[in-house]
Amino acid sequence: MNRLIGLTLSALLLAAGAAHARPSSVVPDNAMPGPLKAVRYDQHLGEQVPLDLPFRDDAGRPVKLGDYLGKRPAVLILAYYRCPMLCDMVMQAAESGLKPLSLDPGKDFEVIVASIDPTDTPERAAMKKRDIVQRYGRPGTEGGWHFLTGPPPSIERLAHAVGFQYVYDKEKDQFAHAAGIVILTPEGKVSRYLFGIEYPPRDLRLGLVEASGNRIGGLVDQVLLYCFHYDPAIGRYSAVTLNLMRAAAALFAIGLALFIVLLRRRETAQPGPLGAA
Repeated sequence: MNRLIGLTLSALLLAAGAAHARPSSVVPDNAMPGPLKAVRYDQHLGEQVPLDLPFRDDAGRPVKLGDYLGKRPAVLILAYYRCPMLCDMVMQAAESGLKPLSLDPGKDFEVIVASIDPTDTPERAAMKKRDIVQRYGRPGTEGGWHFLTGPPPSIERLAHAVGFQYVYDKEKDQFAHAAGIVILTPEGKVSRYLFGIEYPPRDLRLGLVEASGNRIGGLVDQVLLYCFHYDPAIGRYSAVTLNLMRAAAALFAIGLALFIVLLRRRETAQPGPLGAA
């Protein structure tokens, strides 16, 4: 029974994350239980996150949010480490989506998990990091995963900057929150949101490439970014039909031109008729 209640609550919170930018008629307020009406992601694309926010890392050392930004884009996850269900689903989904990528944490991007629970401890953060890094299974990238804890002002300012609206249930001593991740530019500006508990590797890669200002990735990524467009209404990359048609036409034209060139070279290489001067 408890699991059924938990799954139902998770489904409602997923709906809260996915409905952030949809018309209110799609997911009316009365479809959500009282406190959950305030749970959502408000998109703040282009918003600068405060870099001076003090936290502690998973070793208990004092750090600033800006210590992990400046060089590379970052995947930001707001969660809490004793969350009974949804936070683990979000973190594991992020790990699963990043795993197939050729990009490496600590080299091409950073992963920042910041707890929204001011009572969370570095010890809990360290345990969660060990679990996720072990699942990720790519030795040498541990330094690119950062699990932070912090005081209420830091948590509140960071959550406000990225539009993360959550509610604390004092009776159950739990936080109600939406499901999603945020992609930041190296400068710490909000670049993209991905919602739900499934983050396709393609979307993660394109989001990181875009956030980096094309400083990571390659030619294939540029072609994909031409053919796929970020849709903020659903927090996903979707195909741009016109651009796909243009790309197909360009490839056809290039192929046709190469075919004609090869035919002409072949004709030139053939010997002329006998007796020709």
